[in-house]
Amino acid sequence: MQMTEEPRVVNIYTESNPNPNSLKFVVNFMLMPEGVSRDFPTIESANEAPLAKALFETFDFVTGVFYMSNFITVTKKEEIDWFEVKAKVQQFIKDFLTDGKEILTEEITDNIDEELTGSDAEAKIKGVLEEYIKPAVEMDGGAIKLASYKDGIVTVTLQGSCSGCPSSTITLKNGIENLLKRMVPEVKEVVAEEG
Repeated sequence: MQMTEEPRVVNIYTESNPNPNSLKFVVNFMLMPEGVSRDFPTIESANEAPLAKALFETFDFVTGVFYMSNFITVTKKEEIDWFEVKAKVQQFIKDFLTDGKEILTEEITDNIDEELTGSDAEAKIKGVLEEYIKPAVEMDGGAIKLASYKDGIVTVTLQGSCSGCPSSTITLKNGIENLLKRMVPEVKEVVAEEG
């Protein structure tokens, strides 16, 4: 008697975020390990990410794909309306995941690296990012990572819907920088680099 594997039940709902060109497709299970994300701003960057590559190849309006936790953020060309394409993209992602296909190749999965630990100030910064800032940013379909900390300057990488979002600079300066300065006195400034 041959056992056939039951297809995975995939439920997806969408959430909007501050970037009107990005939409968050939330899945009913984890896609990435906690705290790990991958950003694919071009089709060339998606060679190790079969789902992202397929989205770029199938939909000519896709300009970026981002994976984190239990969601995929898709960014589209400005002239396309989400109302016209949302259902097609959602169904495409659902079919891909229902078929049990992997979203990352084995090579990239093996290379998902541990975040490095650094100075006491850096450890405090990471703690504040993890506990207070990342959850809010993730709710909006993006991610924030500590890129570096040197001489009081915190450099963060914004990914997903946060990358290129008109309100991300205001959020960075008014929200993130103020919170980090208050909770980690060594912080003088927060700057962003594109992820």
